[in-house]
Amino acid sequence: MDPEWGHITIKMSGHPPFATQIILNGHEYVACQSQKAGIPFTKEGNCFTLIPKPADLAEVADTLSESRTIGRLSQVCEAWIYSACLCFGLDLEEQQRSGFRYQYSVYQVENSRNLIFHRGQQMEEIVQALIDRTRTRLGVKQLKTIFGMKTRPYWQRDGKAPRFEVVVERPQYDLTIFKLHFGKLTLKVYTKGERVLRIEVMVHNTKELRCGRVLERFPTIVTRLEKILEQFLNAVYAMDAALISDGTLDELPNPSQVGKTRVGGIEVNKARTRVVLNAALSLACAPDGFTARQFAATVQSMRRPTDPNYDARRAAYDLKKLRGKNLLTKLADSRRYSIPPEAIRTIGALVILREKVLRPILAGVGKPKMGRKPKNWSPIDEHYEAIRQDMFVLFGDLGIAA
Repeated sequence: MDPEWGHITIKMSGHPPFATQIILNGHEYVACQSQKAGIPFTKEGNCFTLIPKPADLAEVADTLSESRTIGRLSQVCEAWIYSACLCFGLDLEEQQRSGFRYQYSVYQVENSRNLIFHRGQQMEEIVQALIDRTRTRLGVKQLKTIFGMKTRPYWQRDGKAPRFEVVVERPQYDLTIFKLHFGKLTLKVYTKGERVLRIEVMVHNTKELRCGRVLERFPTIVTRLEKILEQFLNAVYAMDAALISDGTLDELPNPSQVGKTRVGGIEVNKARTRVVLNAALSLACAPDGFTARQFAATVQSMRRPTDPNYDARRAAYDLKKLRGKNLLTKLADSRRYSIPPEAIRTIGALVILREKVLRPILAGVGKPKMGRKPKNWSPIDEHYEAIRQDMFVLFGDLGIAA
């Protein structure tokens, strides 16, 4: 237990050159410094849940991204590693005689942002609605609900197995983890306690960031993670609040210009275009953008096995058409692409309009009778059924047979 950093874990190899891993917790550092400064707070596990003066606590936390943090990290490492750990392999005299010294580098870093709600019920409603609306649009591979914050109720008292689904049971027994994986980067959104929503980015190997990994680069690494976190939040918000203007559907099929090249328009009614839009939406949160080859692999994974191959050449052509409609931007001095938040809102609206509005309504109107009402009947199902009944009358007045 360090007076400045709290709990520290040190793993050391038992043979030369005594490779060492040091694990520090920034939350405990903020807690120790806040206690010294007299800033009140309530901490539950690894999270600050009650903060009367959030600005003061945030000011302490911001010191971790300053250049002075490099010296603090070096001091805490050297204060423990030579006196309490290395002495089992080399005593102090042997260390001085051999000149044995460590050089430190940063391997794994986590950066998080906590949103504190006044009411836990409001937080749960927002989180569940956000995940339900965005998980299919992001192409998320891992979304799981874990019941139990401290102890999981593996079996309920009535003898039934627990339900592993996204539900709101009790604040202390409901924890939804929303994960996105991009190589060695992981983005998570999950609830922490009854009123705290945490958004977290983790780099499992700082080599992935391409900004250096020596200790002197620590502020740069933290700044890079903060930008990734902000980009992720902007993308999720744009995807959740989709928007399409009244002239977009008329403008998309028209040809456009990219530099001196004239490219075709975007036909939403084509199956290939719909897959392309879905693939672009699923790569919208990629921190460093994506290449044409990565885009082709994503499209290929979404297409039916009977469809022809979709290679990087076809992907480059589709990406150029998206650029012509300002739905895509090319990163400067690279062959990578990114999707701005405004374009995410438009692409999300196009996908939702086709897949979540037109197709279900037309499929429902084609069936005169719905059948037995399902047990799990959500408010969205109520809306679909009401629209289905009204569409029967509208189609009759317009003379359309579904």
